[in-house]
Amino acid sequence: MLARTDVVVGIVDTASDKLVGFARAITDGTFLAVVLDVIVHPTYRRTGLGARLIEELLTSPELADVDSIELVCQPELVGFYQRWGFTNSVGRSLLMRRTKNPLLA
Repeated sequence: MLARTDVVVGIVDTASDKLVGFARAITDGTFLAVVLDVIVHPTYRRTGLGARLIEELLTSPELADVDSIELVCQPELVGFYQRWGFTNSVGRSLLMRRTKNPLLA
């Protein structure tokens, strides 16, 4: 997964040497990027680490010239992502999925 990901951001707690935050994006570098797996360990939530992950991801050189950056999030996180200009007003677009794993359907 990481080998095929264009942008990876991680935050390590240096006291414990543990990864406590992670985010990634895949992109064609021009038209589209998709933000995936924005994750903060429960112990470290509400400390600003999620915002730092998004800031680092969105300011990465790989995403600098991308026209559209998209993500999927839980309804309770819409306000969090709106701070960076994300919107749930995407016209008539619908999320569709095809999966080999019926548990993900």
